[in-house]
This record gives sequence, C-alpha cells and structure tokens, in this order.
Amino acid sequence: MSQPIRLPVIPASAKDAPPDLGRLQVGDLARETGKTVRAVHLYEELGLLRPIGRTKGGFRLYGNEALLRIRWIQKLQDMGFSLADIQTVVRDWEESGSAPRAMTKMRAVYTKKLEETRATLRRMQQLERELEASLQYLDTCDVCEPDRLLSTCKACNHHPCDDTVVPELVAGFRAQSHRAHKRSASQ
Repeated sequence: MSQPIRLPVIPASAKDAPPDLGRLQVGDLARETGKTVRAVHLYEELGLLRPIGRTKGGFRLYGNEALLRIRWIQKLQDMGFSLADIQTVVRDWEESGSAPRAMTKMRAVYTKKLEETRATLRRMQQLERELEASLQYLDTCDVCEPDRLLSTCKACNHHPCDDTVVPELVAGFRAQSHRAHKRSASQ
C-alpha cells in the first residue's frame, strides 16, 4: 500500500519562499485550476479559500492545499451546489467541533447528493430512451412526399395513429400541430 504524499507545511508568516515549496500567487493558482483570478478572489471573499501569506509586495500567496480546495469547490459545483451552499458546508464543517461530528455532517451531505444524482441519472436515462424512440420514429418521416402538409401527419401511413405507440416527444408536437390545424380549419 503506497504512502500518501505529504506536502510541505509553510507557516503563514514566511515571506517570499521559493516556488518549489508550493507557494502560488493568485494568477498561478488561477491558471493551474482553470479559474479566473476574479473567481479565486471571490472564493476568498466567501471564506472558501484563504491565502497562506503575502509577498513583500502584498500579493496573496497560496499553498498546494488551495489547488485541492478549488478542485473540491468545482466538484461540488458540478454536483449542483451553489457557492452559498458550499459556504454553508464549509461553515458547518468548521463549526462541528469534533472530527466524528464533522464527518457525520459531510456524510449526510454526500449521501443526499448521491441520492439526487441517482434520481437525475434515472430521469436522464429515461430521456435518452425517449429521444432514441423519437429519432427512430422520425427516421421514417423522410419517406413521405416532399409536399405533404404537416396537418396530415396525424394520419400517417407509416406509423399506427394510436398515441400509445407514438413517443411523447413526437406526440407532443403533433398534438400542437393538430390543434393548430383544427383552429385554421374552423376559421
């Protein structure tokens, strides 16, 4: 089993440490994480990220842990968390007091998000099946005469007109067209 990599710990009071000790200026941190400098500053303003010091010129310096924190923030955003949600997670974590209590809170947050993600995946898989069925259905529509009127699609020769076999993504626009056709016919 491999040992975890230990990053050097740099006291916040150290100034102008050599770059090989993992001290990044805000621009370097932004570039490494694919974020903008403004985003890094926003994370700091929101209390999600803290510099470990400043250069003599006053530039913020960040340690390697800032790279991990920004990647963590991005993963939470990818899961649908807003920055306000992430602030709450960080605040709850910091206010937990004990490691077991903090881990229990994080486990609850991640468990809830996993359940939501699985539900979203099920919805997306259903949508995928619906799109596939709709495309298969629509693939036969190119055999109609080019000058066939849209209003006649309700009585298709290539598909059963029974709405139970028509994918909803097709039936939905056909139903709208049918209503529009009825309106124009009654005028």
